[in-house]
Amino acid sequence: MIFDDFRFPFDQSKKLKDFDPAYTEELNNKKEANQYLKDGTEKLKDLQARLFAYDKYALLIIFQAMDAAGKDGTIKHVMSGVNPQGCQVKSFKAPSEEELNHDYLWRCVKALPERGKIGIFNRSYYEEVLVVRVHSGILVNKQKLPNLPDDPQNHKTFWETRFEDIRNFEKYLGNNGISVLKFFLNVSKEEQKNRFLKRIDKPSKNWKISVGDFEERKYWDDYMFVYEQMLLHTSTSYAPWYVIPADHKWFMRAAVADIIISRLETLNPVYPKVSEERKNEIEKAMDLLLRKE
Repeated sequence: MIFDDFRFPFDQSKKLKDFDPAYTEELNNKKEANQYLKDGTEKLKDLQARLFAYDKYALLIIFQAMDAAGKDGTIKHVMSGVNPQGCQVKSFKAPSEEELNHDYLWRCVKALPERGKIGIFNRSYYEEVLVVRVHSGILVNKQKLPNLPDDPQNHKTFWETRFEDIRNFEKYLGNNGISVLKFFLNVSKEEQKNRFLKRIDKPSKNWKISVGDFEERKYWDDYMFVYEQMLLHTSTSYAPWYVIPADHKWFMRAAVADIIISRLETLNPVYPKVSEERKNEIEKAMDLLLRKE
């Protein structure tokens, strides 16, 4: 894997500012990156077929990012060659009334991939240490939590408890054959602005425009703080975070594909061995078929 440097260290020796959103040095240009991605999607297609046949592991891929970082496009391009029957994508929006009547992991647990499948979360339970930390009124007014501190936004113990719960949950998933892989698509504030302007200029992109997204830019520094806290407290050996440079979409997609392929290769899914009894059944079926012809 040529992109291992994007793995956020478990020892907390780096900060978010140490990761350059415009980095492209692993690949020289867009053409090279697109070829790398094309080759990668072929590998991914084969690995996904083996994962499905092996039927012992599932892969959960989580994408978190600021608006316009490229989550949707990355999922579309990287997973373009995968059999739709072996892949499921779940996008998490603001929770419904039913979801708010459950714990914050509930709606994500329901969407976990089955054995043999790749599950993709476009946003996830990590929103519960991101947007609700920036906008703590969501906790106070909507989540009906017992023993909520008076100032949850700045209550260190409250967030440390959530980080611990998430680490334990991901450890549980790994123990049960669900391998967790997490990507933070790291876009710069200036590049986000450029992409918002392109959405305005291009009629076919106007449907993506949300005034709320633009208003969230004034909380940029707050978001960078909570993202860094998320990375520092939940990047582990069993469920690492990868901070992917997102200012150049062509580079971002190639990097994500490479890391997914590497994780699947580590799982080493293989096609099941055919027993002697099964081989005999196949031979009988072949003999029957040929005699009928």
